[in-house]
Amino acid sequence: MTQRLKGKIALVTGGGQGVGQGIAYALAAEGAAVAVTGRTLAKLEGTVAEIGRRGSRGLALACDVKDAGSLEQVVAETVAQLGGLDILVNCAQEVPLGTLNGLSEAAFAAGWESGPLATFRLMRLAYPHLKKSGDGNIINLASSAAYRWDAAGYGAYSAVKEAIRQLTRAAACEWAKEGIRTNCILPLADSPAMAGWSAARPEEAAAFVATVPQQRVGACEADIGRFVANLCTADCRYINGQSIAVDGGQAYLG
Repeated sequence: MTQRLKGKIALVTGGGQGVGQGIAYALAAEGAAVAVTGRTLAKLEGTVAEIGRRGSRGLALACDVKDAGSLEQVVAETVAQLGGLDILVNCAQEVPLGTLNGLSEAAFAAGWESGPLATFRLMRLAYPHLKKSGDGNIINLASSAAYRWDAAGYGAYSAVKEAIRQLTRAAACEWAKEGIRTNCILPLADSPAMAGWSAARPEEAAAFVATVPQQRVGACEADIGRFVANLCTADCRYINGQSIAVDGGQAYLG
């Protein structure tokens, strides 16, 4: 790797596995120090150990993204232990799948609290540090689920992910003049969530993957993580406020 992010400090939620872990690895490969958060400390420590083996610095911070105090603490710890904050990646999300009549209010609330509300809180907590950086980047994760022709069973999930896209656009418009770029990716990746969906709904998952022009699901680090890392570099300094599908061409955003 080219170490284009050497000296940068990143905070990645959901960094213990899947897409968040892949993004953390890719940022570290470009030279960034990376704090990873999640609910299971052992998974985070595994991510940090691998970051260390790759020659970068990592920090594992247990966190419940639905808890405002926990979010405040991880931002403070990241800044205190790593020396600042240049990159925020909001990846953690509880997925509220189910029909409108079948989904519980608790599941929908958990999707809201772990998704757009946590994203809103973390962006505001990170804001003064990203502003101080002068070269701040926020990457939020949404989904192409809202572009399904058949939304049955995906309404609540699409709703929370679309809320994240709108928060992304607002931050991009409000904070760009202060040196903060904000973008959103809509990834398709071979994550544990994808594996769980494929196991629970094998026919639906197979039919979906068949619609990907590149005929494969993306790798968490090589395809998704490396794209995010590139988006945070000076090579993409004029990219702001965009929702970008990183999915082999499956979704058409219009």
